[in-house]
Amino acid sequence: MMPSLHRIRPRRSVLYLPGSNARALEKARTLPADGLILDLEDAVAPEAKETAREMVVEAVRSASFGHREIVVRVNGLDTPWGSEDVLAMAKSGADAVLFPKIQSPTDVRMAVAALDRAGAPASLPVWIMAETPRSILHIDAIAASSHRLACIVAGTSDLTRELRARHTASRDSVYTALSLTVLAARAHGLDVLDGVHLDLEDEAGFTFTCEQGRNMGFDGKTLIHPKQIDIANRAFAPSEKELAMARKVVEAWQEARAAGKGICVVDNRLIEKLHVEEFERLLALDAAIGRLGTRPAAAA
Repeated sequence: MMPSLHRIRPRRSVLYLPGSNARALEKARTLPADGLILDLEDAVAPEAKETAREMVVEAVRSASFGHREIVVRVNGLDTPWGSEDVLAMAKSGADAVLFPKIQSPTDVRMAVAALDRAGAPASLPVWIMAETPRSILHIDAIAASSHRLACIVAGTSDLTRELRARHTASRDSVYTALSLTVLAARAHGLDVLDGVHLDLEDEAGFTFTCEQGRNMGFDGKTLIHPKQIDIANRAFAPSEKELAMARKVVEAWQEARAAGKGICVVDNRLIEKLHVEEFERLLALDAAIGRLGTRPAAAA
């Protein structure tokens, strides 16, 4: 399914931030990330959960993050903190609520029902983590489970652990799971984000996984440190070469349509409507990035 061009939102770089870290929340207001996940789950110790919740509500309500998409990752509904997290975030003004450890369509429906009971606006999107073997095996049904669902986030760290697999440079241990996640997201018109890269000193490896994720079809990558933002922004933005081809194809297509033709040829390549739609999406994505003011300085 093709996304509506008017609602394309860049999600090249989405940075996790501990909800209990006031300094990180303050610094995030100036970072060139497309989105921020204010985390109440894994990044917050049990004794700090309630304080983190209050800090995140205050941060979201401050509306001081500019263009950045603000998503709050709550604790699971089966934990002592999940229900209160949902109650606090339902009307906080967050752009979306991210639910962890989703393993079935029933889990999604329970998350949506919890938001409804908390009085969340009907327009508040739900994001979900795909991070367990069971979630991957059920990913198509999960992706189809609710009209509120907007984005799937791959949780590669938890998935690798539960698979008893090894972290490898090629990510061959989770490649099938990632591919299935992208397939399910695209089949149901959802955005999908790649998992994190844990080695902050491995710039080459991080660059590789960004390019790999882009080639697989991910919209962007989740990050654990601001130093990863620029690389992700470059990797998941259309390159100058892609944009030049897109402009050429769209122009040729418009001329062909004006002449009553249903196909055209550009650089010896047969162009049909499905190709034009993808090039139009790239142009719309680039325009959206331009409006944010975070277009990469040099996209090869």
